[in-house]
Parts: sequence; C-alpha cells; structure tokens
Amino acid sequence: MGINTQDKTILTREFSSGGIVYKKSKNAEILWLIRKTSASKLYPKEYWMLPKGWVDDGKGDKPGPIASGKVKADLESLKRAALREVEEEAGVKGQIIEKIGTSMYSYNDSKSGKILKFVTFFLMEFIKDLPEGFGWETSEVSWLPYNKAYKTLSFGGEKQMLKKAQDLLQSNSKPTKKASLA
Repeated sequence: MGINTQDKTILTREFSSGGIVYKKSKNAEILWLIRKTSASKLYPKEYWMLPKGWVDDGKGDKPGPIASGKVKADLESLKRAALREVEEEAGVKGQIIEKIGTSMYSYNDSKSGKILKFVTFFLMEFIKDLPEGFGWETSEVSWLPYNKAYKTLSFGGEKQMLKKAQDLLQSNSKPTKKASLA
C-alpha cells in the first residue's frame, strides 16, 4: 500500500489472474470466450470482460495475502488462479498454453478507495463446458470471432490482451521451416 503525499489518497495494490480462452468451431473458425458481468448493488453496470479474479481469496470481500501483494505470487499460483477464474466466471475448463502478459490499470472502489490492479493473463484452449455452468458474477458468456469479441469487450486493456492472445495463437500455429539435411 502506498500513499500519494500530495493529496493523501490511499492507493491499494491488487493482483489477479485470468484466462483468454479460445476454441475452434465446427468450420475451424477460432472463437474467443468473453463474459458479461452480473449487475449488483455495488456494481450496477454490466460490462463485457475476460474471466479473471484475485490470485487468492481472502475473507469475504478482502483479497488474500498474494492478491494484496503481501506475498509475492509465483507462476504456479497465477496459473491456478487463472484456471479457477475461467471455471467460476465462464463455466468452462481450459488448458493453459502460454502466459500472455500482465495488464495494469487503476479504478476507484467505494469501499477501498483507489485500486492499482495488476492482471496476469494466460492463453487457454477450451477443453469442455462444466455441468454447473458459470457463477453468480456472470450473467452471460459468449463465444465470438476475434473482431466481434474485440469490439464487444468493455475495456481497452482487455482488448489489448485479446490482441496479444490472437497474435500469439497465430504465431504458434504457423508452420516452422525445417532445416534441410542435404
């Protein structure tokens, strides 16, 4: 936690992890998973987002020691959180392909004040739908082609991460030239 000495605003850091999940349609088109948030008393507006959440859960509505930055997250903790959040918020099981990167943004929370949020995203391949579906934080999920998913997402940082995921997937699927033994 840091303090801005000019205006005495308390700045709280939070660490989250999430997944950018893709699957191939029957006609081999790549589709991307996005979710619409559920409106609540605290957050009455709905947004289209990528599934993500705290690296570890605290008690109630407080982040745990890793999510609050008291304990440094390791790669395995970030991966476990991303897989869990995809299951909880999107109702699907995914398999991590590769780390995409970390986005950073700030927002104001009515309870905690100014939050500086770090979200590490992983490229994931869809494995299956979960029978229990998505949790209460989500009102709808959608599988969309890249351009439509990009336009539908509500936040610029998540659009940038989706673009990185798309670029990564395309670069991983290009055939590599084999060296000639002649």
